[in-house]
Amino acid sequence: MNRLSQETSPYLLQHADNPVHWYPWGEEAFADARARNVPVLLSVGYSACHWCHVMAHECFENDEIAGQMNREFVCIKVDREERPDIDSLYMEAVQLTTGQGGWPMTVFLNPEGVPFYCGTYFPPEDRYGRPGFPQVMSAISEAWTNHRADIEERGAAVLEGLRQSETMPSSVDGASLELFISASQTIAARMDSYHGGLNGAPKFPMPSVLEVLLRAGATTGDGNALHLLERTLQRMALGGIYDQIAGGFHRYSTDEIWLAPHFEKMLYDNAQLALLYTRAWQVTRNPFYQGVAEETFAYMKREMLNGHGAFFSAQDADSEGAEGTFYVWSESEIRAVLPTDEADVFASFYDVTAAGNWEGRCILRVVKPLEQVAAQYNLTLEQTADLLENARQRLYDHRAQRTPPALDDKVITSWNALAIAAFAEAGRVLQQEDLLDTARGAATFILTNMTRRDEANRLRLWRTWRAGVARHEGVLEDYAALACALCTLFETTGDARWLSAAVELGHSLLECFTMEGGGFYTSAHDAEALLIRPAEWQDNAVPGGCSMAVEALTRLGNLTGNSAFKESAATTLNRTTDMVAKYPTAFGRMVTVMQMACTDSLEIVIVQGDDPKDSIDLLNEAWARFAPSRNVAVVTEDSRKLLDTDLVSGKEALDHHATAYVCRNRSCSAPVANATLLGALLD
Repeated sequence: MNRLSQETSPYLLQHADNPVHWYPWGEEAFADARARNVPVLLSVGYSACHWCHVMAHECFENDEIAGQMNREFVCIKVDREERPDIDSLYMEAVQLTTGQGGWPMTVFLNPEGVPFYCGTYFPPEDRYGRPGFPQVMSAISEAWTNHRADIEERGAAVLEGLRQSETMPSSVDGASLELFISASQTIAARMDSYHGGLNGAPKFPMPSVLEVLLRAGATTGDGNALHLLERTLQRMALGGIYDQIAGGFHRYSTDEIWLAPHFEKMLYDNAQLALLYTRAWQVTRNPFYQGVAEETFAYMKREMLNGHGAFFSAQDADSEGAEGTFYVWSESEIRAVLPTDEADVFASFYDVTAAGNWEGRCILRVVKPLEQVAAQYNLTLEQTADLLENARQRLYDHRAQRTPPALDDKVITSWNALAIAAFAEAGRVLQQEDLLDTARGAATFILTNMTRRDEANRLRLWRTWRAGVARHEGVLEDYAALACALCTLFETTGDARWLSAAVELGHSLLECFTMEGGGFYTSAHDAEALLIRPAEWQDNAVPGGCSMAVEALTRLGNLTGNSAFKESAATTLNRTTDMVAKYPTAFGRMVTVMQMACTDSLEIVIVQGDDPKDSIDLLNEAWARFAPSRNVAVVTEDSRKLLDTDLVSGKEALDHHATAYVCRNRSCSAPVANATLLGALLD
């Protein structure tokens, strides 16, 4: 066992018995590199990454290759999910020097941490047009010994590129609704009008980008944006990227038709997509979207909750040593499980053939309308739907007997926050109390197990938790995503404890992450110093930390009236407008925040009566419509002192019953005390 055996990360523990003498990230490794006068070999990945497993099996478990690694380098292994600050810094170096990126990430550093040679996956010998890893290492070791000046010069150039890349130039124009409309039209022009998603392959779900189309369609009447969104949502949910047996989305599709995914399932994808499908149902009232949302929420509750209320991170792509084994089928296996008549209908509906549609096997996908299959077998729609549901349950039970993919059971604050926000909003929109209870449970876990107080008594976050141990300083996305989630939880339940914690996180965010001139650093001012202090402007699979911070501070400012929150959000938003205009697909969350910030505000103030349950009907009505500029302020004895005085002053419950006030730009209607009247004010 190497030094990784004492870590809590499932990814690092996967490498604990490698013959490589791995170090975790830390000063001990760099001190060893300085003492031995050798470069550092930094390998970054994550537990659900298929190609990370491939390189591990081919190289890190190979005694000869591992021996070369140990002789010529000090080797560091990093879980990108635990340390997104390290990952983002060195991924930027990979992209600057190679023009592309991905995981596993392989970067060679000098003993001061400066990168000088970058790559991703390397095979054990020359293959796929890539040099073999031993050859790469030999060349680098030789250059380190005989051409050190060239290496130092290259490292200095990479470092200067990193410094420049982290600078966001000030924008000329401020945020505006016109810029939102222009950005949404640019995104629409880059969409695949037939298959959905952005043009080309591979295809990623990109929920932040799809949310732009949803808002453009719902708030500006852009019918083309809504059409492109619906085409994408339907093709994804009918394709192989969606688990047709158990619900939930795989990471992305390797092709342009959403057939063959990389099979890992990530919490952040499913949380964001479940909420997107919920909102699409609100806008269109198409029950298909509600069904996909409910199946995805059910999947997360069934397979991703950890027994303490929080959510696991991911399920692996691989099982039994191969990718997708758990999820794919042969026709013969399906016919062995299902009765003949049921198997015929199922095969017709889900593209099951003897030849298969992927490497001789079948990835289940919907290829025919239900009506066509029903007519083909002389069944009613109801009979066909019931038959398919029974078949899915039989196959789910059968599949459960297979070796399951590995589970990454660490808890990540920001990913849980995305789930909390999704469950809370959908619970109120769909009027399903169990979803709200799930959101409450996860939020309680995070605030109980993953927070601390610093010397200034500020509320601070840990990034990860596993096996009873919270580790690693929270980064910007943790603070911002959790503040957003707690705002949503307050607005959907009226419980002041969520708003109180969100306000504290807002202050911590401002005091620990703020960048001069607008913007936020990825790591806090008192976190470990890296080569440079990176900033998180663009979206990745998880929305960018800066955009989520702007959203959190905007919402907190609207609810509390705090001018520092409002001013910081506006300054950062205005600083990004030039980049948003040029690259809207990279700034989807910022585009949606811009729409929210530049649209006339809608405040729904609900004053709680003597019976707290009286507020539920009003809350359900307040959330019944898609309204991204909406703020819901539930006034209780505890929340009144947190909320903006101008917003809640003079607003009382009528005859001790829950009472609602609808305010647009702080001009408020007369109070109403039932949901029907509230709905009339909102229509």
